[in-house]
Amino acid sequence: MNEAGYCRTRIKDLKSRFVKDPKFRKEYERVNKEYLLVDALMQARTKAKLTQAELAQRLGTIRSTIARLEGGRVSPSFTTLHRYAEATGTRLTISFVPKDC
Repeated sequence: MNEAGYCRTRIKDLKSRFVKDPKFRKEYERVNKEYLLVDALMQARTKAKLTQAELAQRLGTIRSTIARLEGGRVSPSFTTLHRYAEATGTRLTISFVPKDC
């Protein structure tokens, strides 16, 4: 308990408790995969030293479109991902790996 009288729970402890629930685990795995894509998009833009507005201009769109992509609120097409990669000076690669990796 802290000074204000509240109990603190670490995220790590919550996750280990919730991951035992099959429904939670399934949803967590689904969301985690989406997060990996969002993270890759933001890293590519950041490494290219571009703002969302600058990237949007390169793609011929508006900043809010980039924000939706990077916020995980849309599922981008292969074409969109390819254009995003070109605009950030990166190369899009997709691979299939065994599930146990």
